[in-house]
Amino acid sequence: MNKRIPTCVASALALALSAAPALAQQRPDYGPSVTLDQAKKIAAGVIAECASNKWNVAVAVVDTHGSLVYFERMEQTQYASIDIAIGKAKAAATYRRPTRAFADAINKGSPATATLPGVFASPGGVPITAGGRVTGAVGVSGVTGDQDEQCAKAGLGG
Repeated sequence: MNKRIPTCVASALALALSAAPALAQQRPDYGPSVTLDQAKKIAAGVIAECASNKWNVAVAVVDTHGSLVYFERMEQTQYASIDIAIGKAKAAATYRRPTRAFADAINKGSPATATLPGVFASPGGVPITAGGRVTGAVGVSGVTGDQDEQCAKAGLGG
């Protein structure tokens, strides 16, 4: 038997656990789901920010379960961004954290994070909160992750 295998497994586990605190932090409780009117206002804020920067994006707003409430795609947005925006929104809602947290965990040495179901390890998915509780999430895709996140936050008023 190769004695290096248990050592490699132990090392990988230790590395994964050392990055886990970023994902294991206390998350807010769920609240009532975002309404269609709220989702449309959030998407309008996203589109306004992106349009002012001449960025073409897709924007998705989901409820607390990750189910699509509202979707919009700007003209000339790459088609791949449709699924990516929805995926980012779902991940942010169901894990109750920005998708940037997944990218950060992986970059800090926790590649196992990428194997979690529904993870999108790219900035641009941001939870929607009201009264300190998660009511859904917005996901944006079409430019860089940082730019996607900028637009998502603008849609949330921040």
